[in-house]
Amino acid sequence: MNKIFIIAVLACTVISCKKDFIELNPEDEIGIDNFYKTEAHFRMALTAAYVPLRDLMDNDYYINEMRSDNTHYEFYSSNRGTAYTMREAIADFTDDPSNNYSNAVYFHCFKTISRANMILDRIDGITLADAARNDIIGQAKFLRAWNFFKLVRYFGGVPLFLHEVTEAEQAFLPRSSVDEVYAQIIDDAKDAIAKLAKPVFASGKQGGQATKGAATMLLAEVYMEQKKYADAEALLNTLAGMGYDLLAKYSDVFSTANKNSKESIFEIQYLEGLLGGQQSNFIYVFLPRSSNTTLITGVKTDNGGIGGWNTPTQDMINAYEAGDTRKDASIAVAEGTYNSSNMFIFSANKSIINYTPAAGKVGVPYIKKYLNPHTNSNNTNDNWPIYRYADALLLLAEALNLQGRSAEALVPLNKVRVRAFGNASNNITTTDATALTDIIAHERRVELAFENHRWHDLVRTGKAIDVMNAQGAKLKQQYSYLPANSYQVDKNRLLYPIPQSERELNVDLTQNDGYPQ
Repeated sequence: MNKIFIIAVLACTVISCKKDFIELNPEDEIGIDNFYKTEAHFRMALTAAYVPLRDLMDNDYYINEMRSDNTHYEFYSSNRGTAYTMREAIADFTDDPSNNYSNAVYFHCFKTISRANMILDRIDGITLADAARNDIIGQAKFLRAWNFFKLVRYFGGVPLFLHEVTEAEQAFLPRSSVDEVYAQIIDDAKDAIAKLAKPVFASGKQGGQATKGAATMLLAEVYMEQKKYADAEALLNTLAGMGYDLLAKYSDVFSTANKNSKESIFEIQYLEGLLGGQQSNFIYVFLPRSSNTTLITGVKTDNGGIGGWNTPTQDMINAYEAGDTRKDASIAVAEGTYNSSNMFIFSANKSIINYTPAAGKVGVPYIKKYLNPHTNSNNTNDNWPIYRYADALLLLAEALNLQGRSAEALVPLNKVRVRAFGNASNNITTTDATALTDIIAHERRVELAFENHRWHDLVRTGKAIDVMNAQGAKLKQQYSYLPANSYQVDKNRLLYPIPQSERELNVDLTQNDGYPQ
């Protein structure tokens, strides 16, 4: 360090340290004092606010799907480093406030909130056309509301940062109550609905940014969380008029050729390519660890350092009814053997339908939804679906049923099932409200499998504790590596802990019950 300082001083002496020598701003970049002046500036800032969503979703399946009964993980006895044990701990309910993966979701949510706040604080006083102003504000408020909704469901009450932090004291807020966070989410979502335009479908596709439909779906989901079923119903009924509909085949939804289709209400955007770092790699994370994935992916890749996560459970596989096309579209089987290093050697890619392992082989299920043709190793074009029209239809069915209108609930429910089975022969006919509640919950599980809905649905419907303790009992019989203290699920485990690193910086942050105080 001293050597660097001496060299700098000598250089400064030789050239007399002219002012332009220490000018740090590159000429091709806009300084902060000259930014936020034009619509183009705000559009760039808005794009930057979307960027952390990719980082968020690269962690979200660990703390949602793997926290649920949908997926588990492949135990890797050869490596017990924290990158493995922390992710396992989330699935096993043994995680703590220092867990990097739940903490990452917390931080990435606040990163988008911070960027949205900068836009909202700086747009007043700038001359913009009304349509542009409304669109920018509407998108920023949607992003802030959606991220606060993510936070409140995972962590409970969190600090309500609603303005740009310009002084150190502003960075240390206490936690707001759950009710206060929800009130802000609702205010932002309502304003976003009022300001955003309906989606525009050009050749069956739309842009990747939030629209009135995305904000509507968000607010409807918030109302379902709060058991305001009539309010949710009213919102959900407006989506068809915005042009949303189901695609003809379930498998079509996840083809990269159909990104941002008429079924998509909102999805996180990824872009395959060697520049920009915008690509996804879900399939490589979800496949068994191997030194060569070519047989599955078509691209030779060593995913030994990242694979083995979000593996469908047998309980999930068994949840599909006979004839349900969603099973084959969602799950496939990697067949092969493990070598002495606990790495998988692929020998075949098999259908999950009526699968039986070949002699001497092992079959490992993996999530097929995110397997699409691509060119480069560990570099795919798959978006992550957040809201789909099928999700809206099933929420509508749930809202109607819980208002005592079970016969009406059958219409959106069976619209989803007709596509899944190819005809109406498997339509639901019962109007018993209790039975229909379970049927709709099951339908949401199989329709939205591996899209990060299951854990939230279990918590929202009050089923998480019973379902996950029962799942844990099954897994402990199946896997000897699970510790005795795993799957001890109680009400405290319905929330994740506030990150310990945040509490060390901000002494006003209290910890959730059941975690080290």
